[in-house]
Amino acid sequence: MHPQRRPQLKRLAVLVSLALPLAAQAENAAEQTVLPQIEVLANKLGDTTEGTGSYTTGKAKTATPLSMSLRDTPQSISVVTQQRIEDQGMLTVTDVVNNSTGVSVNQYETHRAGFTARGFDIDNLQIDGIPTTWSQPWSSGEVQGSLAIYDRVEIVRGATGLMTGAGNPSAAINLVRKRAASKAFEGSAEVGIGRWDERRAQVDLSTPLNKDGTVRARVVGEYKQADSWVSRMKSKDQTLYATVEADLDPRTLLSAGASRQETDPTAPMWGGLPYWYTDGSKTNWDRSKTTSADWARWETEYNNYFANLEHGFDNGWKLRATYTHGERKADSKLLYLSGMPDRVNGLGVGAFAGSYLTSTKQDDFGLHASGPFKLAGRKHEAAFGYMHSKQKFNADSRMADFGGDVPSVGNFNTWNPSAYPEPKWNAPSFYESSVTKQQALYGVARFSLSDPLTMIVGARATKYDKDTKGQAPQHESELTPYAGLVYDLGENYSVYASYTDIFQPQSLKDKQGKYLEPVIGKSAEAGVKGEFFDGRLNASFAVFKIKQDNLGQEAGNNPGAGGLPEAYYRAAKGATSDGFEFDVSGELARGWNASAGYSQFKAEDVSGKDINSVYPRKLLRVFTTYRMPGELKALTVGGGVNWESRTYTPDSNAPANSSGIIEQKSHSMVNLMARYDISKQWSAQLNIDNVFDKTAFGMFSAYGAITYKQPRSASLTLKYRF
Repeated sequence: MHPQRRPQLKRLAVLVSLALPLAAQAENAAEQTVLPQIEVLANKLGDTTEGTGSYTTGKAKTATPLSMSLRDTPQSISVVTQQRIEDQGMLTVTDVVNNSTGVSVNQYETHRAGFTARGFDIDNLQIDGIPTTWSQPWSSGEVQGSLAIYDRVEIVRGATGLMTGAGNPSAAINLVRKRAASKAFEGSAEVGIGRWDERRAQVDLSTPLNKDGTVRARVVGEYKQADSWVSRMKSKDQTLYATVEADLDPRTLLSAGASRQETDPTAPMWGGLPYWYTDGSKTNWDRSKTTSADWARWETEYNNYFANLEHGFDNGWKLRATYTHGERKADSKLLYLSGMPDRVNGLGVGAFAGSYLTSTKQDDFGLHASGPFKLAGRKHEAAFGYMHSKQKFNADSRMADFGGDVPSVGNFNTWNPSAYPEPKWNAPSFYESSVTKQQALYGVARFSLSDPLTMIVGARATKYDKDTKGQAPQHESELTPYAGLVYDLGENYSVYASYTDIFQPQSLKDKQGKYLEPVIGKSAEAGVKGEFFDGRLNASFAVFKIKQDNLGQEAGNNPGAGGLPEAYYRAAKGATSDGFEFDVSGELARGWNASAGYSQFKAEDVSGKDINSVYPRKLLRVFTTYRMPGELKALTVGGGVNWESRTYTPDSNAPANSSGIIEQKSHSMVNLMARYDISKQWSAQLNIDNVFDKTAFGMFSAYGAITYKQPRSASLTLKYRF
């Protein structure tokens, strides 16, 4: 299961210097048209993007515990709102990452993937600010997580140690749940069909539970099943979410809820397709090609329970207590094929069958306080709190019994997933287990130094403990600083600079047999942000530099068990990444929404060699919609493009007469949509993805394995709102 050039800052600076003033001019020109949309203003101060029709939001809390506008937050933030999720027909977390500024998907299998940003893996997938049970090698459906239960997705790029503790200096992805906020009975129901026999249904209902609406409930259910462009692969997914909110008094809010998601794929791929033939030539498989067998399964389920209690005081301070319990389970029976086939007879590919039962239980508790205070005649803000997390993980495996030798794959060029026999599976036996605990105290303050200048300073003290069966325990204590400055340049612009940390424990040992200190990811960032149309349009430009210190480097060998040499390591300064990003999202004019972002970076190890070159160095993400005026006002049309630069990796196992480099040339995917409002309640929407049916890799590795991105697809959704 465990399986360029420097940024052209001058050119982009010219683009930004043109783009931001143009946005300000557009604000003045469109003032008479845009201001009447007061519903956006009314909602942006709340905790939801539903009903706003907007591609941006007023506030976010993923970077710090302070609820600040995007302009006031000294880090790069992208928010994928409910309107954009609906317009693009996004269904999963992976869909969001594939369409967001500065982040990308490393789809190394059909049902497992990695998310990346700024040259590093993303470790932190959160729900309402709390890191979930995600571990890439032992994924249990996380990247296939349904968006049906979430209002929006917030992505903060750079180090996020103040809020997340351990991880990489890449980004944090925060899924924000829908709330039971409505005091009237309302909701929606929709059905959808798509290519590969996709069928989907979703119901979302909100209702008050008493006469005055002080107790409210919400229920969301989604069912989806489909075939796939991958031969024999099918899926069946179910999601259910229920939440209740109660106003215990005018200042006290209690919320609680539960969710459950099940995924049941048939014939999923474990690993990828061969990139090389034995003669050194490149394979060119049909995108439907698979390495799986008809009997393969990968069932997962995720149950999540949460409760929050929040009380506001007369002095403006709020006290909030949170508790979350999550349980993930997975049961897999899989087939893994590896090796290089002969171009003519297809021989040379071997098989391995594996079955794993995994279980992860995680409990999180937090106590948080935030509010204003006065100092030196000025008003400031502060937040502090305590967070505790405990995660128990266990994996068992079943041995495959074929009653003799493992059957031959035969001619892989004509591989038949129905013909390969399923083994008998022995009883589960222990494979791996661990218990990980994190306790943290944090404090952060936002000081108003003058009318245009604010300073944010804070720190998190984390105690990290991990006990893995059969290994020495790890105990770490880390202090993670956070600092930022924001200077307003007038009504629309501000400039900022920030420094953040994050740490990542490592299991490598030094010459004396002691664990190396955790890897410290340091992220420095500076930029300019713009806010227009009373917050309905946000834009930003940032330059960043990331360093990893204490990265383990092999330094020699000690005598190991049985006299065999055992490598020891030393801490080095490690990898660096530097680059820039541009992002704009929101309403450009009445009825015209847009989201556009460009990112570029260079990532090297301590010797100056490119690292993680399979992650695209340059990304362009654009999507826009326009509601037609006049008699055509019932029609909304939109479209966009996702472009990625060339990616590559050396393959040490490549045939001697090959180039030795696996690469994907730069490519783009175009997406289109159209929605027609049949009436006030009814609407129909068509989405077409990868319109020109471009072929591209979803992933490739240094082990000669590849996967393909989805071919052209179309979906039609009929929705009823009441």
